[in-house]
Amino acid sequence: MAFTRATGKHRRPSRAVRVSANVAGIATLTAAGVVAGVAAPAFAASDDNQRPEDTGLTQAVVIGDVMADNVDAQAQTQRSAADEAEARLQAEATAKQKAAEAKQRAEEAKRKLEEERAAKERAAREAERKRLGTFVSPIDGSYVSTSYKASSGLWSSGSHTGIDIHAESGTSVHAVGMGTIVEAGWGGAYGNNVVIQMSDGTYTQYAHLSSIDVSVGQTVTPGQQIGLSGATGNVTGPHLHFEARTAPTYGSDIDPVAYLNSHGVNM
Repeated sequence: MAFTRATGKHRRPSRAVRVSANVAGIATLTAAGVVAGVAAPAFAASDDNQRPEDTGLTQAVVIGDVMADNVDAQAQTQRSAADEAEARLQAEATAKQKAAEAKQRAEEAKRKLEEERAAKERAAREAERKRLGTFVSPIDGSYVSTSYKASSGLWSSGSHTGIDIHAESGTSVHAVGMGTIVEAGWGGAYGNNVVIQMSDGTYTQYAHLSSIDVSVGQTVTPGQQIGLSGATGNVTGPHLHFEARTAPTYGSDIDPVAYLNSHGVNM
């Protein structure tokens, strides 16, 4: 004889219904934050004949939530690390750019300073070149007292081979231009005299000096003092005898006034 189960309040729920209820309970407990402590005992109390697959489902849900939280935390940590790395790289890039700009400004300032220094040096050299290329009067603020080629028995040639420039004894005598001393000492009728080979190849002579301040081989510049005027040698009184020559020796004289005028000096 076959037996059938009577329906009623004592009938046990089907497996599908139990699983659904368990899952719903897990969801509720998860929302309340008590899954880890309550879910497993609740399942054990609800069904004495619970199958292993029901417990596995519960554990899977709980572990999945924990893993999700861990993944979120790791993702947040990675995002924070990435943000910090990006900020650090940006700061380094900004620092490098500022350093490069500062270096460029420093190099530009150095270049301008060097250009200014070079310009000043060129200007100084040009000024010195002009100064060395100029001529001055052998006696400041004086005048010619005896002209070139003047006739007199006082001179062995019968005429004056230079010009006499008025000067009291002890007056400063200057080199008229840049040159090298080729004679400095006693010159017979010229008394104490100095002869200079000028930079253009001509020669100038300064005679009747009371004293000499230069020596042979010395280089002199325009306006440099070479001695003091006097009355040594064949003279009738103190003055400066000045000659312009094409050679260092006597007899090669040229007009000294015209010579000085050609170099910008008016006597």
